[in-house]
Amino acid sequence: MEKINYAAMKPVQPSKGKVKEEKETLAINGMKGVKHVIAIASGKGGVGKSTIAVNLAVALALEGYKVGLADADIYGPSVPILTGTLDMQPRVDAIDDNVQVFEPVEKFGVKWISIGYFARPEQALIWRGPMASSALKQLLQQTKWGELDFLLIDLPPGTGDIHLSLMQDIPLTGGIVVTT
Repeated sequence: MEKINYAAMKPVQPSKGKVKEEKETLAINGMKGVKHVIAIASGKGGVGKSTIAVNLAVALALEGYKVGLADADIYGPSVPILTGTLDMQPRVDAIDDNVQVFEPVEKFGVKWISIGYFARPEQALIWRGPMASSALKQLLQQTKWGELDFLLIDLPPGTGDIHLSLMQDIPLTGGIVVTT
């Protein structure tokens, strides 16, 4: 199956001086049914953060919760590999010429979304901080999550623009820090 071109996401450079109300569009309603948003972070790579995120998502689903997991590691997405969903594709529906919504992949009772579904493995994403943050925000808000008890966000390792933007733009309920 051919990979969807990540250009469908159309991330844009964020504009300065926008008020919160102006940021909200029809597409942002994707997170409206999400009760709890939990970010999963680590100070460095290779500590098992994505493994913990995936296993926590499946464990919560097995307990009867409605769960989604967003792979926010724009530069090194691993959730499609860890979940065995690399060959699956989220459906992309166009609302208009500028806005698409994404139907997450479902497996193990969990809804999954990742930039890894949109970019081919040999395609390097060379996005600076603001562009990567914009792509993540778009991925989170333009995904049709439906009603969820938990949305887990598997962050990239370290700290940086993506982490700061997430804290400013997405209402987090809590966080988990994975250490060695």
